[in-house]
Amino acid sequence: MGLEHYIKDLLYRYNCVIVPGFGAFLTQEKSAIIQEGTNTFYPPTKTVSFNQQLVSNDGLLVSYAAEAQNISFEEMLKQTKEEVAEWEAVLQKGEYLKLSEIGSLSTNAEGKIQFQPIGSVNYLTSSFGMTSFVSAPVTREILKTEVSEMEEKMPITFTPEKREGLGVRPYLKYAAVVLLALTAGFAGYKYYQTDQANQQLAREEAQELVSKRIQEATFFDTKPLELPAITLKTSKKTTATKVESGQKVHHIIAGAFRYRTNADRKIAQLKNQGYNPSYIGTNPFGLYMVAYDSFTDTDKALVALREIKLTQKDAWLKSVK
Repeated sequence: MGLEHYIKDLLYRYNCVIVPGFGAFLTQEKSAIIQEGTNTFYPPTKTVSFNQQLVSNDGLLVSYAAEAQNISFEEMLKQTKEEVAEWEAVLQKGEYLKLSEIGSLSTNAEGKIQFQPIGSVNYLTSSFGMTSFVSAPVTREILKTEVSEMEEKMPITFTPEKREGLGVRPYLKYAAVVLLALTAGFAGYKYYQTDQANQQLAREEAQELVSKRIQEATFFDTKPLELPAITLKTSKKTTATKVESGQKVHHIIAGAFRYRTNADRKIAQLKNQGYNPSYIGTNPFGLYMVAYDSFTDTDKALVALREIKLTQKDAWLKSVK
């Protein structure tokens, strides 16, 4: 099944991806650094680690894989358990379990799982296109110091009768220092411009690759948008008009789905649970929205919302003007 491919996709968006019954892959942001010894610049990254204690199924990985394969949650959970059993068999043999673009796992003498992340993948989306590079240090002050040291080692003396004719020489000394500094600065600036152009080209190529991968992947947000509590004030005249017209403008949302087939499956599930669900179209993001029930009366909608939230914490009210 290739469960590691789904883990890799989720690591770009989440800081914790739990593999049920096996453990969790965690990410932590690391700031950009400069290695002074080699003058190497490293961009911000996300470091990946593994925690063997987090094994409870939070539904994120299984739901994402089920959505991508267009199968049920239960079937995907079954496949996940089977692949986890294969992983554990490899580790029990004392072999390395290599997960593509994530890292490798092995067991130590105490039976604990050890994880070695791969260093070639940066899961921090804001750093795409940014790679490590070496920048030569600016040598303006170094050249000025070398010139001063040379002057101290080779001083120039003037006799009284010649000093007047050579009074312009100190200016030539400072002019030489300025010329050296300008030359070094121009060379450093040209190197910087060339390096920036190379980085921009690499950033554009990486961005095109990421855009293509994001378009091919299926992403969804498991946490619904929680709106603050509001008080709706409607006049009796307006409410009566809506009731007479039979237009249901208050919807208690059960979820939003990328595919219409999943929305239809959710409607059938809610009907079996005793609700009066319906499909109410798509939201601005193109997701198909399903409601537990719909109402014309505001008060009835709020009462029903409170009852549903006793068991369904993610339910929320959408009112159409």
